[in-house]
Amino acid sequence: MATHKSGCVERKLFGQNDYLAPLPLPTHQNPEDSLNVIWRKSSVLLDVGNYAVGAAVFTIWPQVVLYSALAYCFSDEFISLSMLGIIVPQLALFIFMLSAKVPPPIRFNRQRREVCVPQADGSYWLVPWETVTAAATQKTSVGRGGSASMGMLFIGFENPDQTLPEEKRHYVMGFGCGGGETAMALWECIRSYMEIGPEAVPECRVGASPYKETQIGAFVTAWRNDDVVEVLKGLFFLTILGSYFAEKAQDLKLSPPPDLDHPDIVEWSKPLPPEQWAKRSPELEAAILRREAELAEQG
Repeated sequence: MATHKSGCVERKLFGQNDYLAPLPLPTHQNPEDSLNVIWRKSSVLLDVGNYAVGAAVFTIWPQVVLYSALAYCFSDEFISLSMLGIIVPQLALFIFMLSAKVPPPIRFNRQRREVCVPQADGSYWLVPWETVTAAATQKTSVGRGGSASMGMLFIGFENPDQTLPEEKRHYVMGFGCGGGETAMALWECIRSYMEIGPEAVPECRVGASPYKETQIGAFVTAWRNDDVVEVLKGLFFLTILGSYFAEKAQDLKLSPPPDLDHPDIVEWSKPLPPEQWAKRSPELEAAILRREAELAEQG
């Protein structure tokens, strides 16, 4: 991923790129884990994963509901065949996702200000936090039905070993969260953890949850409290988006989430005495002060 300083905005005819790092400066967005990427959080480390099994359900289930309703209402054989042709390949891919091993998370160590980036061959990189790159991309397409916007958050890491060939020195994670402010809010989960602390970011929501926090539990609670708005929202998420099945699929694969068990990383992940904690670079410290002053002026 190309390196641009934080705060740089690249505007295009049908899109925009907002560069958020290196130099991870405040974005003026509240941290929001919209994709449940926080798999583990403590005072030392933050594990971030990119196994979007729930997002796959949110993609497939509404199509099943739509085509099923059309086939029932119109009794049209063409609609039924179209449904099979579109849904079956997606279901096959989803089943493959459920059977595949969950990839390990990327671990951010705020006391060392380093990032552990595991690789497919079992090796790992230790990357300085302030060299991490991040960008929120957003594109707009125009068709007969109007315009549609889509976007992603990209986070890139560069292997400090400069002796490696170019193709083995870069690693990029992409999150399909939408661009712009949504991507910035997701990035803020990581930036705020590293620069402020664990209390500044949402709690981990993967794995088994207390009953009241589950999809059914929240719906039943809203029903008993006569909260009409929450009941209607719950019905929409449960029936149209398939949030119950997304939750169960996520619990199946991420209860508990995978850990990093290499002996060197286990040692690297242990707490340090406060006097040994790594500090911000003077460049980042000055840049954050400037950015906070700018945000204060903007109100």
